Amino acid sequence: MIACNYSTYRSKLKEYCDKVVREGETVIVTRKDEENVVMISMEDYNYYQKAVNNWHYLLDLDQAFTDVEAGRVTTFSTEEMARFLGEDDAKGETETRDAA
Repeated sequence: MIACNYSTYRSKLKEYCDKVVREGETVIVTRKDEENVVMISMEDYNYYQKAVNNWHYLLDLDQAFTDVEAGRVTTFSTEEMARFLGEDDAKGETETRDAA
């Protein structure tokens, strides 16, 4: 991990970009009033974004299990669901999907 102030970062931007991309370094740019920023590679960023999305998904899944265990669920038949979604012919939709 590299930490530098804003002025140094500006003067060595290409060097820091190369270190981030080629060497996997993280660069922390210190700024006035502790409004710091972090530079990471796109690969690392995508990895972290995926981890956050997975975490949110697992939280939603956990809440769904909690709702099921507490009886906070509603069940619908295929026809009821089709009406709810505004489909005209639930049976026809089912047969079309089954035939494929």
